[in-house]
Amino acid sequence: MHHRAPTSSSPSRRTLLAVTAAAAAAAVTGAVAPASATPADRARTEERLRRIIGRMTLEEKVGQLFVTRVYGHSATAPDQADIDANLRELGVRTAAELVERYRVGGVIYFAWAHNTRSPHQIAELSRGIQEAALASRTPVPVLISTDQEHGIVCRVGAPATLLPGAMALGAGGSPGDARRAAAVAGAELAALGIRQNYAPVADVNVDPANPVIGVRSFGSVPDAVSRLVTAQIKGYQGAGVAATAKHFPGHGDTAVDSHYGLPVITHTRARWEELDAPPFRAAIAAGIDAIMTAHLVVPALDPSEDPATLSRPILTGVLREELGYDGVVVTDALDMQGVRTKYGDARVPVLALKAGVDQLLNPPKLDVAWNAVLAAVRSGELTEERIDTSVLRILRLKERRGLFAAPCADPAEVDRTVGTARHLAEADRIAERTTTLLVNEGGFLPLRPAAHGRILVVGADPASPSGTTGPPTTVLGRALRELGFTPTVLSTGITPTAALIDAAVAAAEGQDAILVGTYNIGAASPQRTLVARLVATGVPVVTLAIRNPYDVARTTGQRAALAAYGWTDVELRAAVRVLAGRAAPRGRLPVPVPSADDPAVTRYPVGYGLSYA
Repeated sequence: MHHRAPTSSSPSRRTLLAVTAAAAAAAVTGAVAPASATPADRARTEERLRRIIGRMTLEEKVGQLFVTRVYGHSATAPDQADIDANLRELGVRTAAELVERYRVGGVIYFAWAHNTRSPHQIAELSRGIQEAALASRTPVPVLISTDQEHGIVCRVGAPATLLPGAMALGAGGSPGDARRAAAVAGAELAALGIRQNYAPVADVNVDPANPVIGVRSFGSVPDAVSRLVTAQIKGYQGAGVAATAKHFPGHGDTAVDSHYGLPVITHTRARWEELDAPPFRAAIAAGIDAIMTAHLVVPALDPSEDPATLSRPILTGVLREELGYDGVVVTDALDMQGVRTKYGDARVPVLALKAGVDQLLNPPKLDVAWNAVLAAVRSGELTEERIDTSVLRILRLKERRGLFAAPCADPAEVDRTVGTARHLAEADRIAERTTTLLVNEGGFLPLRPAAHGRILVVGADPASPSGTTGPPTTVLGRALRELGFTPTVLSTGITPTAALIDAAVAAAEGQDAILVGTYNIGAASPQRTLVARLVATGVPVVTLAIRNPYDVARTTGQRAALAAYGWTDVELRAAVRVLAGRAAPRGRLPVPVPSADDPAVTRYPVGYGLSYA
């Protein structure tokens, strides 16, 4: 059936629509029961939610299960290129039309979908989506989500506050800092109308070659990861944002990226209980709102070799029945190859629901997935009661986070909350406590402008996680200049060519020190050649690992080495303050660094880190 695209509304009409729709929602749901509500209050709230479900059509119920992307900076007036992308991929023109047609329960924001240009734009997009939802036959607010892990996965960029990522927080080792970071991030997301964050990562990273988790994990020690996961849940949910622990049953020991293939985790059941389960148990104990599945096979938990996202033994048997979790289960993105290798796109959402999932995230073709679920209910493969169970969990989450009471973002709250001086200063303080000093031959650091004023800055310049920061070499140079040094900056890249290496060696002449930003150095990486050639000049070299701390074992001859665990500006500026002695190096390795020659040998153990004392 053809749906006419909504036209742009005047501000006064939009405001009226929001007020009317919110009033309608309040009439359906009543007031939100506060956390301190009596059992009777909670029972009445539950009954109101069940009445909403009772008034929904089957199509509306199925829509609540889906969380999808949509292109554009505006819910009603996106750019033509985004209209074209929406028509091509979703069969609608705008976010408002998407909500009208499919009654989706959730929308996920991405920078590449042009959803996150600026704070006020994001808040207005969120408002437009909610207005469309609340104007529908059964007004239910949309749960807007994103991947704002911070560190190397970050969808909302500056001028919002950017914070250290998980492994950096693991190096800091402070649950208080982890909670404060999540509280800052949560408050800013909530102000933008984003009420579900796909964080924290609860994976325990024990494989240095892990291509998909790595520094997105807090570390390799389950108890330490559990403490920081718990802290972040409290921070996010205390700020009104649903936290999401991921990726169940654990993605920290794989050399395959589930975006592109189907990993197999060979842990025994006992090993899984010891290594992977503790952070998820901790998350459940902390009252986590949602848990995200992993597209990977764990034969010890399900010998059928179905990916966990589609595994009833894992999601219902282990997560729900053994661990006692009754919150929302959301799939990892259904357009990832790991979940598409065994079954077609029409079967995946049905199998996920049969396994115990509630939210179906970003299917490659929404119409295919939506119609497949409808058909499965109509054929009897899925019962409507099964759908109702998931919709109730989703509505409980929306009610618990206050969406029924206040669904629309407030522009004034954006100005009061997002990227404030207080938040930015908090991010700097937290970042300073994460930088880890791994090598300091002869007490070479800290550097002083009087002795080492001329510094050559070279190295990798990976793309900004949010598109709003960097490039790293420029940020490092600027931070050094602000502290009184005279830097020369030369970007040599992740795979420096022979010509760039020669240029760096030539630029080293007359310098007092060289700072090299390294990025995931492999055995055959030309970054190793770059460092070796610069060491051979006789100018003292300092390396700074701007992603994986394992780089320190791949280079030799440097006078000092630090780990920043990420290349967002806040982490790089903190590393420079440590380098220059403006801050003490306090970070300690949250993962062991193995020898480059023999991975079975630990070169730097968990907890290692030098000081200036």
